[in-house]
Amino acid sequence: LDARTAELKAAQTRIHEMEHAHDERNAEGEALRRIGEAMGSLFDLEEMLKAVAGVAVQVTGTDSSQVYLFNDAHDTLVLRAVTDGSGEVIGKLRLKVGEGLTGWVAKHKEPVMLGHHAHQDARFKFVPELQEDKYQSILSVPLIYRGEVLGVINVRTEKEHEYTQTQVRLVQSIASQISGAVENSRQYRKLEKRSSQLSALSEVSKTITSDLYLEEILQLIVAATADSMSFKICSLMLLDDDKQELVIKATQSKSKDYNKKANVKLGESVAGRALAEGRTITVYDLKHSEEYATPDLARREGLSSLASIPLLVKNKKIGVLNCYTEKPHRFTDDEISVLSALGSHAAIAIEHAKLMVKSAIIQEMHHRVKNNLQQVASLLRLQMHYVGERSVEQVLNESLNRILAIASVHELLAREDLDIISVKKIAEQILQATAQSILAPSKHIAMKIEGPDILLPSAQATSVALILNELVQNAVEHGFGAGMDNGEIRISLAEEPKFLTLTVANDGTPLPDGFDIRKTDSLGLQIVESLVRGDLQGKFTLTNEGERTVASVLFAK
Repeated sequence: LDARTAELKAAQTRIHEMEHAHDERNAEGEALRRIGEAMGSLFDLEEMLKAVAGVAVQVTGTDSSQVYLFNDAHDTLVLRAVTDGSGEVIGKLRLKVGEGLTGWVAKHKEPVMLGHHAHQDARFKFVPELQEDKYQSILSVPLIYRGEVLGVINVRTEKEHEYTQTQVRLVQSIASQISGAVENSRQYRKLEKRSSQLSALSEVSKTITSDLYLEEILQLIVAATADSMSFKICSLMLLDDDKQELVIKATQSKSKDYNKKANVKLGESVAGRALAEGRTITVYDLKHSEEYATPDLARREGLSSLASIPLLVKNKKIGVLNCYTEKPHRFTDDEISVLSALGSHAAIAIEHAKLMVKSAIIQEMHHRVKNNLQQVASLLRLQMHYVGERSVEQVLNESLNRILAIASVHELLAREDLDIISVKKIAEQILQATAQSILAPSKHIAMKIEGPDILLPSAQATSVALILNELVQNAVEHGFGAGMDNGEIRISLAEEPKFLTLTVANDGTPLPDGFDIRKTDSLGLQIVESLVRGDLQGKFTLTNEGERTVASVLFAK
């Protein structure tokens, strides 16, 4: 009977143990179900980690939970979720691998269980923001995905506590599920980043065959690169071949300090070396780098890391693409590969744009030369009808001066960057040519220019050059003929809101009484009248004003 009683008690004990184990399994299953629901209902990683940390506390019966994940460089653990009201340190609190209990678990890839006086463990690191000294126990489990540690999850109690196998299994299961979710999120971000990078490459590639101006292409490249790869500042520096300096030509940054950044000599600083050596150079910390020429600027602008990518076309040095990050960042091989591809496409696009500009300039010059030759031919035909009794030398000199007036516009066009010409410079050249080729040595005629400078497009400038040439030549021939060896020719320029006025005045022989410009047989004045009315759509007058003869041309802007 006693034996039967003992067997019965043993059986009852086993039944209770099995029931307890069954209850634990059910509770464990329910806990895992809740974890799964928390993870499945949230797509944002931060929200998911926060929810899982909260559920971990509930299902394990502990007082606090923390989740740490490695940063992109995989050298630092960053606090990403916490349940005990220390939310302000999320994303800011960092531990190195091997630092504190959490760092030790990440380094050794194995869990740690301490039931009491956890803060007295030799591996423990006190973090004031987390008030960890009030917790007696800790269970710390690594987040491992296919052998790679992605982070660590901790649960803690304020009272001494020996963790059960069920609690350990629960936290390990939670760690396993978090690892899978974190890896999925990481892969998704990689795909998203790659998609964005390929989009940037596509945008830059399109510029190669576009008809955009160079400035527009440069701006598109820096904007696409900065947006697709989340850089704080992106800039393009092009090489000035004459000075052998890199000059900022485009950036998406609005910072006045950065836009005023000094030019960089080829071979100096990071950008200069990258282009000189033909290789990408990266700097992890600009603020304390001896290589970077302006660490003070980096501190003011909040710049941390830099990648300088040389722009080359068949070993020809074009410039540098500079990419700055706000936080310290180690550029990966993939990032360098994408940036190098961007740099190659950018260099080709820039060269293509320059060739397009040269082609456009050649076409424009062809058009101008053709028009001017037609104008010269028309002037020579007119000259044939007005030869009269003048010598061949006189006729040729007049024609030569007209051609030189047109040539002066071309000379100024070749010097200027823009397709606009200074009227004052045209006037200076015409007066100088007149003094050298028409004025006799015995004549002492002062020649002056007054008034503001006026800028005109090349077509109008050519007409104005011919007009000024004829009016100055007319003043010399008719105002300072025989017996008039001294005097002044004055060119005046005036600009009003809607009109421009050019006058050529001289104090030589006045116009004869009853002079009518419409009845004159002077070829020069006929040319002026034709150019003013036909090309400038303006008005020409020639009158005596006091002791001066004044030729005036008025035309709309």
